[in-house]
This record gives sequence, C-alpha cells and structure tokens, in this order.
Amino acid sequence: MKKRRGAKVADALVFYCAVMTLCLRLSVSQSNTTTTVPVKVGVVLDLSHTTAKIGLSCINMSLSDFYASHSHYNTRLLLHVTDSHSHVITAASQAIDLIKVEQVQAIIGPFTTMEANFVISLGDRAHVPIVTFSATSPSLASLRSPYFFRAAQNDSAQVNAIGAIVQAFGWKNVVPIYTGNDYGKGIIPFLTNPLQQVYVQIPYQSSISASATDEDIKAELYKLMTMQTRVFVVHMTPNPGERLFRIAYEIGMMNFGYVWIVTDGLGNEVNSLGSSVIDSMQGVLGVRTYVPKTERHDDFKVRWRRKFVKDNPTLVHTDLNVFGNWAYDAATALAMAVEKAGAKNLGFDMRNNASGNFSDLLKLGVSENGENLSKALSETRFSGMSGEFSVIEGQLQASTFEIINVNGKGERQVGFWTPGKGITRDLNFTSTSTAYSSSRNNLKPIIWPGDTSSVPKGWDNPTNKKKTMRIGVPVKKGFTEFVKVTHDRSTNTTDVTGFCIDVFKAVLAVLPYAVPYEFIPFEKPDGEPAGTYDELVNQVSYGNLDAVVGDTTITAARSNEVDFIMPYTESGGTMIVLLVKNKHKSPWNFLKPLTWDLWVTTAFSFIYVAFVVWVLEHRINDAFRGPPSHQIGTSLWFSFSILVFAHREKIVSNYARFVVIMWVFVVLILTQSYTASLASLLTVHQLRPSVTDVNQLIKNKLNVGYHSGSFVYGMLKKMGFQDSQLIPFGSPEQCDELFTQGSAKGGIDAAFDEMPNVKLFLATYCSKYASMAPPTFRTDGYGYVFPKGSPLVADVSRGILNVTQ
Repeated sequence: MKKRRGAKVADALVFYCAVMTLCLRLSVSQSNTTTTVPVKVGVVLDLSHTTAKIGLSCINMSLSDFYASHSHYNTRLLLHVTDSHSHVITAASQAIDLIKVEQVQAIIGPFTTMEANFVISLGDRAHVPIVTFSATSPSLASLRSPYFFRAAQNDSAQVNAIGAIVQAFGWKNVVPIYTGNDYGKGIIPFLTNPLQQVYVQIPYQSSISASATDEDIKAELYKLMTMQTRVFVVHMTPNPGERLFRIAYEIGMMNFGYVWIVTDGLGNEVNSLGSSVIDSMQGVLGVRTYVPKTERHDDFKVRWRRKFVKDNPTLVHTDLNVFGNWAYDAATALAMAVEKAGAKNLGFDMRNNASGNFSDLLKLGVSENGENLSKALSETRFSGMSGEFSVIEGQLQASTFEIINVNGKGERQVGFWTPGKGITRDLNFTSTSTAYSSSRNNLKPIIWPGDTSSVPKGWDNPTNKKKTMRIGVPVKKGFTEFVKVTHDRSTNTTDVTGFCIDVFKAVLAVLPYAVPYEFIPFEKPDGEPAGTYDELVNQVSYGNLDAVVGDTTITAARSNEVDFIMPYTESGGTMIVLLVKNKHKSPWNFLKPLTWDLWVTTAFSFIYVAFVVWVLEHRINDAFRGPPSHQIGTSLWFSFSILVFAHREKIVSNYARFVVIMWVFVVLILTQSYTASLASLLTVHQLRPSVTDVNQLIKNKLNVGYHSGSFVYGMLKKMGFQDSQLIPFGSPEQCDELFTQGSAKGGIDAAFDEMPNVKLFLATYCSKYASMAPPTFRTDGYGYVFPKGSPLVADVSRGILNVTQ
C-alpha cells in the first residue's frame, strides 16, 4: 500500500512540474510578445549596384541571426529601405523623408562618399546616427560629426601598405590614377606622404572623371604611355575601373614592363568582377582588407549565397565581399546599440521648427534618443564577420591588409601587410623579430603583366619603338685597356671590351631587372673617332644616345647637361715628368751623411771626452802619465780608438769608467747611423723629377702633352698654357716618344692626364717617369653617362657599390 501511494505522489509531482513549466513558457512568450518594441531604421542604398544588393542581404541576415540568438531583447530593428538610384540629391531627399516622416532612429548608408557628404550633415542636425559600410573616402572624416559612424576601413589606412609594396621592389616613380570626385581625390594627400618617406616621386597625377567615356579614358592612357613612369596606382570603383583595364589591355599597357597596383576600391571587389575584366587585369597587384577565415564565416558564406541567389537569380556568379561583411557587422552593432540605449524616447523634439517656414530642412526635428544611441554605438565592441569590431571616434580601426595578385580566373594571395610587421608572407607571428619589413622576399612569387615572373623595372623609354638602349662608347687608339672597339669584317660584327665595359656588364648583372642594350661606337665610317669626349656626352643630352659607357670623366660642365652615376675609379688628375739621375759626384761624398754642425759637435765631443778621461786617470793610472805630449796623444788616441773598440789602455777610476760607458753608447749610435746613410748614398740611384712646378713650365714656355679628346685641354688653357705649348697624344707609346724628343725637338717636358691613365702609363714605364703629388687638378673619376632624370642613375650607382665592394 505504501509503494502504491508513493508512486501516485511521484506521478502527481511530475504532472505538476510539467504544467508549471508549460505555464512559465507561455508566460515568457507572452511577455516577449508584449514588450518587444520596433525601432525604425532607414536604409539608403543604390540598389542598382551589385555591392549594395550584397550589403542589403547581409543586413537582413545579420538582424535575423542576431535576434535568433538574442530573443530576450526588448527591441527589434524595423528597416525602411529606399533606393538612391546613384544620385546625390535623391539620397539626400530620401534621408530627409526618413527622418521627418518615418522618424527613423538611425540610417544605414548612404552607399557612396558623394551621397554621404550631405546625409551626414542631416544626421548631425537631427541627431540621427548615420552608419555607412561602403563610403570609405578620408574626406568624410573632416566633417567630424558625432553622429557619423563608418563601419568600414578608411581609404587612408591602406596607403602605408601600398608604400611598402613600392619600396619592396625599389620603384622610384609612381603615377596615381583616380576618379575625379570626392572618393578619388580624398586619398591623394594621404598616398603622397608614405611614398615621399621612401623617396618615391609622383611626377604626374591622372584624374579620370566618373562620367568619362571610353575615348576619354583611352586618350588619358595614351598620354601616360608617352611618359617614362610605368608604375600606376589605381584608386577607382569598379566603374570606371573595369573600363580602364579593358582599354589598357586593348592598347598594350598590360604587357611586360608595366606595373599596376589597385587599392581596395577594386581589390575588395575582384571576386565580383566578370571574367572578361579578370582577363584584362592579369598580373595586377592589389590590396584589400583581410577577413579572418573562421568556421562561422564559412557557414555564413554558404547560407548567404543560398539566400542571395534565390533573391537575385541573375547574379549567380556573385561572391561575398568585404562590404557584405561590414554591412553584417554594422547591422549587428546597431541592434546592440539600440538595445543598450533603450526604447523609451523614440520621438523627435519639434520645438525648434520655425513656424510658417515650409523648408524641409527647418522642419526636421531632433531625435530625443539620438545622443544615447550615438554613445552606445561608440562603446560597442564584439567579434564580427570582418574581425574585431571597434569604432573609435566614428571610425572602424585599421587592421591587416591582404596583398593579392590577379592571375588565372581570379586572384591569389601573395602576402599580408600589418601596421606593426609590414610585409609578411603569412600571419604566423611566432618569429621573435619585431622589425618592420618591406622586403620583397616576404612575398610569394608574383606573376606580372605579360605573364612573366621577372620584376618590371618600373620605367621605360617614352615611346614604344625604343626598347633597346643605345649606349655610346668612345673610339680611340691608345689606353685601350679601358675601352677597345674591334671590328670583324668577315662576320660584320663589332666587339667592345675593356675595364669600363666589364664593370658595366657586372653592374647590369646585379640589377633586379633586365636592361636590353647595344653598344654604338662613336666613330666615323673610316673608323676614326667622331669627336671629343664632350661631343660624345652631348649626344646623350641631344637624345641621340641613351647612355655613354667608357672612360668618361665626371666634370661640373658635363653634369649640367647629363647625369652621371657615382665614380668607379680613382679621382683627380696629375702631371707626369721625366726622372733624371743626379750626375754630381764628388770625392767628398763621404761627408754628406752628417751635417757640418754634427761633424763639429762630434769632433768637440772626442776632445772633451779625452780631456775628462785624462783628468780622472792621469793621477792614478800610469798609462796616462809621462811627458805632456805623451799624455795628450794617449788621451786623444783613447777617445778615438773607442770608435772601433781598439783601445788598449785600462781605466782605473770608476768615474772614468762611467764616462767611457756613456761615450761607447754615443759612438755606437753615431757609427751605425753614419754607416746606414753612407750605404744608401752609395747604392741607391739618385733620381729626381725634371720639373717640379707647373708655373715653371708656363714661365719657360715648355711644351706639355695631354690625352687627345679629353677635357684636360680645357684645364690646361685655364692654367695659362698657350696653344703652341699643348701637344696631344693618343697612346702611352706616343707620350713616351714625345718625352724622348723634348721641347727642343718638338716634344714635351711634362704631360697631364687623369689618375687611371697615369697609373697605366707608369705601369708601362715605371723607371723613367714619375707623377707629382698632390694631384694637379681635381676630378671625380670615371662615370657612366645618362640623360637628366634617368631612373637608371640610382640603380646603377647602387650596382657600382655592390660590384666594387
């Protein structure tokens, strides 16, 4: 009986609990139904744009997902969607209607920067937060409205990433191509600073109107083709960006040698571009906002695609982009902020309206909940679809950028850029290095325009016809160790060799890009030199040659017309003179090792030491006694015999012994110095320069030689030499012959040339001639010649350092 009663009680308790649970659920459900407050939110988008459609679908899914997981919230966003039809006035008019008629608490949008400019001012006046996920121009930040929130990256956040890419490949000139509106112009001031910090110049800015026709774009691209720069940074929206690349492909600007870098305006939407556009963008580099790959994001993409294709069956090939992720996070942030701000004061204060004035702008009320909602948005933090959501001073904080390379049917990821690490191959931060990197080695292999892996040098000749550099070389008969031109008549070929040529080829080998070239000898049809070195250098300034490679001296006058690389030889010029033997021989040469003062001092020392020893010894030492003549002779003999350590007299006094020890040291030093000096005088040939002073040559009107065709002729004229004194020579052999003749026979008594030539001459005739030091005149050595402003100058100069070191 007790067991049966216990079972009945247990059944009753279970039934009671089930009834109570059901009643509790009904109560909670009824409570939620009765306390949910709809909060009106306006949406102003250009629904003809694919990205706007992606954003709207993500907003709807965001709210659906959010309230499914936050069913206990008391507020629900009620969207009022309007279409701006890509018109600024229409967007502003719809914003006014949403605020005045619908009394929305916030507005998501507008879609473009131009539309946002005016709508932000309306929101600021009515205290209605404006939340955009697609207006990215830095110019909007200047409005400084507390009611403007950008749930997207500011375009200025990517400029350091672009600067790092340009620095990584060593390009020195960049031309930005941008849309001529607020969106395009807004990034230019911010792009200039990071490029200037890495010494990159912007020689030209290409502005293309948003309403430009294909002919307008083609004309601008043809203009860019006439310039030297081949690195372009494109900051455009898909229209007209798609047309720009299609036309560039048609006219040959997507071939090898060109570099195209797109900002996130196109980079974020590469996945949404058509296959024909992708085909015309092969080899393009780009930056776009990095979206972390998570299971939640992958699941959302699958659900979003299913819903988007169902709602937009004509856009089956459209993929989710970062704007959709930003739209999703913007809607989530607004829903959280609305709940936090509360739904007690959703009305508008209309007391500020001017009675009798029918202006729509003056009829706008002020949202009573706007300030609370704005504050709540500023404090909203969460992990969203695009990463960590944090809006500081109305701006989503910058994060990581992905570096992409358009190749094949889409794009490939080649690296990342972060504010702290710079360029990295991946986002694995296990490395202990904290240095900022801008090295190309941190990027994966890149396929450049023209389907090549060779890095473009970033510049080219202004016309498409000249692809091979025409490099002039001097033709001469002497000093061919530097440059030698040899013609093979049988094969009709020309061979250019020499030290200067070897250095040039070694430099080209270390450059990060290829430079096609051909050597053009500066000669007449008969093989004779076509002119002087100055005339050869002028061919570059005239545009007849692209460079000059040879033993060309860097001078101030030449540098006014052309640019030189850093010198690769010793600088300075000097005078060469004959060495003559000293023919003055004398039997008294043995006296020359010591001066007369030293001879007299030595003789006095002998006598003095003899006297001191006699004083100390003659009273106690029998060897120093006897007749006066004997004592004097013995003392002097003792002093002199110490020279050869042949003295026989014994010293008794300790004082005398001390004197003798000191005298032995002095004698030892004296004899060794004399012996060394005399040996040098008797064994070394006494050679001296025949001339030691340039003024002596000018005063005596002696002839001097100079290397024919060089600038030395002008230097000698400035020194004061007359034409009758100046005799050219073309080879070391000819110079030696002129020295042999001398001025009396029409030869020379001195020659002037640059240090490399002088060293070569002295190496051949080392025993006959000498160079004067210091150098007679200053030069900067030999250097290669390029046109003014040539980008090769800096690269070849760095190559010279690599080769010479």
